[in-house]
Amino acid sequence: MLSLSGVHHIAIISSDYERSKQFYAQILGLTILNEVYRAERQSYKLDLALNDHYVIELFSFPNPPKRPSRPEAAGLRHLAFSVADLDAAIAHLNQHGVDTEPIRVDEHTGRRFTFFADPDDLPLELYEV
Repeated sequence: MLSLSGVHHIAIISSDYERSKQFYAQILGLTILNEVYRAERQSYKLDLALNDHYVIELFSFPNPPKRPSRPEAAGLRHLAFSVADLDAAIAHLNQHGVDTEPIRVDEHTGRRFTFFADPDDLPLELYEV
């Protein structure tokens, strides 16, 4: 049996690197661990951590294709972050010009959650724990 020990990271390709870097680091509050420009690929790679755990690789590539649809395209549906206070998290996002969908309640757990989008319209979720 394969012995997976966890998710190492999630890779995201941005269309506007500086805008996405600001969104993930300043608005969402992820910590920048390392930033590299790879001239041969005309690409940045930014390593981001959440609570001292490496979680996201943010890439830039020249002219990346757009996502086919949102969020029902085959593949990754969305990326979810857990929060202790959903109302405070929504207020923070809204204060920074990030729109959120109406709060929903998970019919199986009774927990509240909402969706919002990153600068490239990648669907993100806040899930209250």
